[in-house]
Amino acid sequence: MEQKIRVGISSCLLGNPVRYDGGHKHDRYFTDILADYFHFVAVCPEVECGLPVPRETMRLTGDPENPKLLTSRSSIDHTDRMLRFCAEKVRQLENENLCAFIFKKDSPSSGLHRVKVYGESGQAQKIGRGLFAAALVNRFPLLPVEEEGRLHDANLRENFIERIFCYNRWKIFLRENPDYKKLIDFHTRHKLQLLAHSPKHTSKMGKLVAAGKTLPGEELLENYELNLMEALALKATVKKNVNVLYHLAGHFKKLITGDEKAELIELIDNYAHHLAPLVVPLTLVSHYVRKHEVSYLQNQTYLEPHPAELMLRNHV
Repeated sequence: MEQKIRVGISSCLLGNPVRYDGGHKHDRYFTDILADYFHFVAVCPEVECGLPVPRETMRLTGDPENPKLLTSRSSIDHTDRMLRFCAEKVRQLENENLCAFIFKKDSPSSGLHRVKVYGESGQAQKIGRGLFAAALVNRFPLLPVEEEGRLHDANLRENFIERIFCYNRWKIFLRENPDYKKLIDFHTRHKLQLLAHSPKHTSKMGKLVAAGKTLPGEELLENYELNLMEALALKATVKKNVNVLYHLAGHFKKLITGDEKAELIELIDNYAHHLAPLVVPLTLVSHYVRKHEVSYLQNQTYLEPHPAELMLRNHV
């Protein structure tokens, strides 16, 4: 890559000592591995809105759809302060060209899922979302977002990082004076990748592109982007990947021997029955694509949606 992809992240995950107790939650997967590909834009809502380090812990209270942010012991209300910061920060982030955001789980400002919200009785329910996370998702509804804790799951990690690289390709596409012909090329290159996530969206997007000349250019691109990110947000399951693998195998039926076909089908079946990771059949497919110079497949992003060095498909 000529430039690293810009990704927002909760500052404490990079090892910055900004937490309430002066500590951090350094995750070396981000700084030691993903930092080779991503330029991280760190955000700590508590510190950036003017709260000190160390500081009293805070929690969400009241209506889960419109919670208050109070200190845990003294019940000081920091809601307005935080909401003002959030409104200003998301405006600033419009200029950062972010392709994703990684949040700190359970945080009353940055938690994305199942953040505790305390009712009048003092009982907590895990049904909330941090104030900054909510503001960012509301402002950038198509932006890939995730919590650091969920990224320990191999399938969620692969899906999230795949979305980041695709969103970056889309943004590059938009910057390079896109026209109808270029959109057809973009869709063609991503067709099998989309099929692995959502056959329904793939069909819908194909019809959208086919009718593209009848739509205003801006409307066409907006609709395509919406469907692109909706499709990729759906996980690529084993069943859907097997469907794509058989599509790939069909391109070789006149190019490889009977024994080679049998070997490829065996590897696909092994993957289908969870006896091998996805990288195993894909390695052989990629070999045949290079050997026989299958031009249509050479351009398919499905074969390398993210750098092979990340080894994400070794675990799914």
